[in-house]
Parts: sequence; C-alpha cells; structure tokens
Amino acid sequence: MPVPWEALIPFGLLTAMFGVAGTLLNASAHVQNQGKGPRYNTDAWDEMMMDRDKRLTGHKRGQRSDPVAPEGFSTSSQWYTEKTR
Repeated sequence: MPVPWEALIPFGLLTAMFGVAGTLLNASAHVQNQGKGPRYNTDAWDEMMMDRDKRLTGHKRGQRSDPVAPEGFSTSSQWYTEKTR
C-alpha cells in the first residue's frame, strides 16, 4: 500500500501548530504564576492566605519577608459574610 506523501505536509503543520499552542499556553501559565508551579487541592485556608498575599504584595503568588506590613494593610481586609436566602 503506497504512502500518500501529500498528507504529510498538513499533518506536519497541524502537529507543529498544536505543539506551538501548547508551549505558549504553558509559558503563559508559568509567567502568570511568577515562575512557580500551579497549586492543587487548595482549601479555605489556602484561599485566605492567597488573599492575604495579594493584599500584601499585589499578586496572589507573591510573598514578603518584611516583619512590618505596608501602610494600609490593616484597613484592606475583606470580611467574609454568609449569603442570605
């Protein structure tokens, strides 16, 4: 059975485009997480810590080692309330 050589060009193009798209998606996620891996199985405590980190640094993956919080941190808290029916 002969090989249809004409089909190899579109197959190569599709393979290359899927590879490029996957690589760019991975690079975009890596840059958005400041070079850190994704977080899995986050619970309520992790969500609260990510909110705290966002208020401290401006990014949910950022962390600070300063012992003193920046100005305005004490008034930027978000109180969680129950939804009423």
